[in-house]
Amino acid sequence: MTMARIRDQGLTILFLTLFAGAITGQAFAGLAQENADLAMHGQPPLVFWDFVTSSAFLVDVAENWQSEFLQFFVFIAATVWLVQRGSSESKLPGKEGLGSDREQLLGRHAETSSPAWAKVRGLRRILYSNSLLLAMGTIFVLSWLAQSLAGVVVANDDRAAHGLQSIDWGAYVLSPDFWNRTLQNWQSEFLAVGTMIAFAIYLRQRGSPESKPVGMPHDVTAAES
Repeated sequence: MTMARIRDQGLTILFLTLFAGAITGQAFAGLAQENADLAMHGQPPLVFWDFVTSSAFLVDVAENWQSEFLQFFVFIAATVWLVQRGSSESKLPGKEGLGSDREQLLGRHAETSSPAWAKVRGLRRILYSNSLLLAMGTIFVLSWLAQSLAGVVVANDDRAAHGLQSIDWGAYVLSPDFWNRTLQNWQSEFLAVGTMIAFAIYLRQRGSPESKPVGMPHDVTAAES
């Protein structure tokens, strides 16, 4: 890969690298904690591969993934129809909605270099027009399902250790334990997005597309510039 291509993909490369480093660190830290707990109960330690394929590791990973993708799903959907005057995270007030075909470069308004599915009619255009929301929603649902399936295994292991009867998946997803773990993540994600939207009205970061120009008045939405 040339330096120009690395520069052009810099954000993706950075965050994928950070993700790889963070999840690797989580795996080793989680393994150390798990083996410490096993040692306290006089049980043999796990090897790395056994731990990262265990329900205990999967439930923690999926728990965070589902909340992150729910955050983006809700944010993307909300910004279609709702606005926040003065925020760089919002469209211009009065521009709520899906936009016209001309604005969205669809059909006969598409450019030569536009994606092929933007030029066609029917189901393919509908799917492509909503593909980002569909992708985020699908990953959220799959992550939530993975969290619940791994979580019921972990919960039943814990119940067995205390001499309690196991529960099925349906009982687990209705349990306080499941929703306590889930809502802990949801509230923090919604708070983060809400504060980002509000902070972007009054605070600035020179050079960032997530911020309005430094000298722009607070009540002017970035799309008005």
